[in-house]
Amino acid sequence: MMRIMKVARILAMLPGLLLASPPAGALDRAASAHPAAPLVQEAIRAGRSNPDDAQRLADDALARLATQPDADLEIRARLALCDYYSERDLERARDMLARATAQLPLARRGGLRAGVHSCEGEIHEAAGDTMRALSTFELAVSAAEAAGDEEMLANALYLRGWLRGVQGDFALGLLDLRRSVTLYEKGDFPEHSRTAVNGIATIYNRMGDYAQAQQYFEQAAKAQLAAGMQREAMVTLYNLGRTREHLGQWDDAQATYLQAMGLARAIGYARGEAYVHRGLAGLHNARGEWPQALERVADAERLAAGTPDARLQAQLALVRGVALQGLKRPAESVSVLGGALTAFARAEALSELAATHAALAAAQAELGDWRSAYENQRRLRELTDRLHARQLDQRVLTLKVEFDTAAREKENALLLREKAATEAALEQQRRAGQLQILAVTLAALLAAVLGLLAWRHRRTSRRMQTLAMTDELTGLPNRRAVLARLGELLATGNDCAVLILDIDHFKTINDQHGHLVGDEVLRKVASVVSGALHGRMVGGRLGGEEFLLLLPDSDLDEAVTLGEQVREAVARIDTSRWFSGRPLSVSAGVAIAHPGAGGVADALRRADAALYEAKAAGRNRVHFGKLVLAASS
Repeated sequence: MMRIMKVARILAMLPGLLLASPPAGALDRAASAHPAAPLVQEAIRAGRSNPDDAQRLADDALARLATQPDADLEIRARLALCDYYSERDLERARDMLARATAQLPLARRGGLRAGVHSCEGEIHEAAGDTMRALSTFELAVSAAEAAGDEEMLANALYLRGWLRGVQGDFALGLLDLRRSVTLYEKGDFPEHSRTAVNGIATIYNRMGDYAQAQQYFEQAAKAQLAAGMQREAMVTLYNLGRTREHLGQWDDAQATYLQAMGLARAIGYARGEAYVHRGLAGLHNARGEWPQALERVADAERLAAGTPDARLQAQLALVRGVALQGLKRPAESVSVLGGALTAFARAEALSELAATHAALAAAQAELGDWRSAYENQRRLRELTDRLHARQLDQRVLTLKVEFDTAAREKENALLLREKAATEAALEQQRRAGQLQILAVTLAALLAAVLGLLAWRHRRTSRRMQTLAMTDELTGLPNRRAVLARLGELLATGNDCAVLILDIDHFKTINDQHGHLVGDEVLRKVASVVSGALHGRMVGGRLGGEEFLLLLPDSDLDEAVTLGEQVREAVARIDTSRWFSGRPLSVSAGVAIAHPGAGGVADALRRADAALYEAKAAGRNRVHFGKLVLAASS
């Protein structure tokens, strides 16, 4: 409950947090004439494609700044180097941080203070101190918001969202990452935007939604490879391998890891290659290939020897401990796993902690240390229960955040329109007050203003009523509107043909291709339904994948003919942009609604029963009682 209240408070502040165009843009334009400016900008972009290029460009920029100083450009160049060294050499990263901090009093761009906080947070995170890292990222977000600097805000939100996801704060992590994607796209940083999308996929992975995560990673890797973003594509492929490892797809995971390794070697990214060796070692353990796992761990430790990454070292220790246990060397396994346990506990990495307790329990049981084995089993159960509870809570909270955010955006849009109307009315009143020449003129003017306000109020009311009766996704009348229309038609004393359409296998489309594709399919089918209507016919969305069509004063033949027209039009929809080898089809049930008590409910019941008979008869057909019109085969 406290977590939900925390999210609610954050949502309440959203309108103020999404800031307008920052003054940083003007400051950047002022510095753009400096010869180091293009080097700094390219270094920032190269950080997501080839880190060594980013280092070279930033060093070249600093060499030019030595003869022609500019505090803003020097800070940005040193922040790019801080990002580079935080994965390789913490002492040099701290040196870059100190030099950037020293330039802050001379900086024109206030948002650069947020960048300095982000640099410091990355250093803390690389050292394994995630609590200090998170608090520093909080400072970065606050500083960027206070300065109105959207570029620095996007960076800080990405770093904070990523770390929140690592610590299991999935809902807030997703909120941060989605905001960062919006700001990166607005600021024309497509490389950074794709990295943030990768972070979203990682959170889905940690929530246990491996299928959704795999879909995100596959799409991200394809886009990054096409854009030449080798470093980010390597990271994405590694994460995709981890996801496939979770799904038990060992061969696919191995192929993905090897592809990631090729990219890491191509750009000389030792830390990335070390992570890939860790992934391959995990696969060897899963297959019982203990000696090969130890060889992979040794390769990874050699590559990571100069890498300040406490989390990677702990993961390698976990894999080594599992392999040693498999080789019946439990004493060595317990020694190695103890260090991993300390590192994971410090980082609050619950899933890795659970795996370490499980490995320790097995090794201690092998040694006959039953008390310690039992204690680690008990902690394993506690962590597993906490993980499951957290994943469930966070999934529910994520849905709540998404729903509340969407609702608040709509509310804000309506409030802004109402505010604009109110301000316009107040401005007219002010001018009327200044034009007080005659009392009659003033009275007439006030009456006109009041009439305008009343007219605006009526127009707003009509607009709100229209929104309440329209399906937001498809633009068709919603369930409430179309059923109300059916009641009105029957009230005239005439019959009305009723036709219920249902998209076949729609759940499979959502499950295999994602809800974004499902929404596109719904909109396309809705367009077909709308195009088939003419005259007094009415169509709307009942909900889910079902649509309702009303044919006043029509008989069964006309209703079945319309159903066939829609069914054939849906079958002609080109689905190649969504998926291949799967044509769209719909099934339909037809009934005649009669005036009188129960006319609406009875007609819907009979049409729905006919629809289910059509489904049972093989789908892609229109059904009424004994009458069946099926697709030719």
